[in-house]
Amino acid sequence: MSIPFSFDTIGWQRLHTGSLGPYIDPFAQYLSKQGYADATARGKLRVVAKLSQWLEQQLFSLNRLDEQQISAFIQELHQCRHRTRRGDASTLSELLRLLRNKGIIPAPSTTNAPNALEQLEDDFACYLTEERCLAKATIDNYVPVAHRFLTVQFGDDVSKIELLRVGDVTQFILNHLCNLSPKTAQLGVTALRCFFRFLYQRGKLVTDLAAALPTVANWRLSELPKFIAPQEVEHLLQSCNQNCLSQQRDYAVLLLLARLGLRAGEVVHLNLDDINWRTGLLNVRGKGERIDQLPLPMDVGEALVRYLRNGRPNSTTSRRLFVRLRAPYIGFASSVAIDCIMHRALQRAELDPPHKGAHLLRHSLATRMLHNGASLAEIGQMLRHRLTQTTEIYAKVDETTLGALAQPWPGERP
Repeated sequence: MSIPFSFDTIGWQRLHTGSLGPYIDPFAQYLSKQGYADATARGKLRVVAKLSQWLEQQLFSLNRLDEQQISAFIQELHQCRHRTRRGDASTLSELLRLLRNKGIIPAPSTTNAPNALEQLEDDFACYLTEERCLAKATIDNYVPVAHRFLTVQFGDDVSKIELLRVGDVTQFILNHLCNLSPKTAQLGVTALRCFFRFLYQRGKLVTDLAAALPTVANWRLSELPKFIAPQEVEHLLQSCNQNCLSQQRDYAVLLLLARLGLRAGEVVHLNLDDINWRTGLLNVRGKGERIDQLPLPMDVGEALVRYLRNGRPNSTTSRRLFVRLRAPYIGFASSVAIDCIMHRALQRAELDPPHKGAHLLRHSLATRMLHNGASLAEIGQMLRHRLTQTTEIYAKVDETTLGALAQPWPGERP
C-alpha cells in the first residue's frame, strides 16, 4: 500500500519492525476507514510500534498477546515520562480486536470466573430478566445502583452482606441520593427496593430490607411542564448554520425533537432502515421495545437528506442514522449526546430556559398543540403515551380552559 498519514519512507519502514510489523498496514487501513485525522493516526501507529518492540524485548510470543500483556505495557509506558499519549489503551484495544477478527491471536479466555461482586450483580440482572421480565433499559438502570451500593458498603468483598442493617441503607440514601432530582432519587430507591427483595428471596438477607426504604416525595402532576414558546423553538432551529456540516446533523436532530416530539433515546437508536422514503414513514423504537410509525414531515425529511448527503461520513459502516463527528464514526453511546446538542443550540440561540435537556422540545410541541386546539387525547397519541394520565400534566398550561373553570375571588365583583 502507499504510505499513509504523511509518514516519510524511513519513518514508515521503522513502524514495521518487531512481531507486529506485518499488521501495521491492516491497522493503518482500519484507522483510515474510521476517519482518524493524520496526527491522531500517526500517534496510534507509533504506540503499536512501541508495543511491537516491547514484545520482542520481553520475549513474548505474539499469540500470547492479551489484555494482561497490554496492561503491563501501558503501566511501563506510564512509568516513563513524556512517552504516554491520551488514548493509548483504547488504541491497543482496537488492535486486539483487529488481530482477533483476523485469527492472528486467540479470542479472550472465558475461563476466569467472576469475583463474588460480579457474580452477585450477574445473578441480579438474570433475576430481573427471567423472573421480573423487565426491559433491558430498566435493567441497565437498576444494576448500576446495586453496584454502587455494594461497592460503597463492601468494596469487592461481599461475603458479609448478611450483616446489612437498616441504618446502612438509610445512610447510603442520605449520602448518595439526596442531592439528586426527585425523579432520579425515586429511581434509585426503586432499584434498591428490588435489589433487597432479590437478596431476601435468595436467602442472603434474613430480613427484607426493602420494607425499610423510605419513599421519595415526587407527587404526580406537581410541576408545570417545562417548555419554550413557539417563536423561541423556531429561533433555536434557525440558529443552526446549514453551511456547517456538524450543524446540519444537529439541525436534523433538533427537528426530530421539535416536530415529532421524539425522546433523546429514540433519536439515538434510529437506524437508516427506519426511514421509509416511499411511504414517508419513520419507525421509532420507544419505551418497552415498542415500535411506532410516525409520518415524516417535509422539512424533517429535507434536513435528513441534507445530512445524509453532506454531513454523515461516507466511510462509516454503522447503520445508526446519526453518528459521531470525530473518529471513530459510530453511533452515539447514550442520550447524553442529544442533550449536548440541545445545550449547544440553546447557547447559539442565546436562550436560557431553566430546563435545557432534549425533553424541552417534546414539552414545547405538546404545549403548542394544546394552544392550537388539540385535545389531550390527540397530544397523547402524538407523544405515544401509553396511559392517558401521562398527558394530563399539559392540562395545567391550558389557560383558556382553566380560565373558564376559575371561580371569582370572594368579595370580587362579577
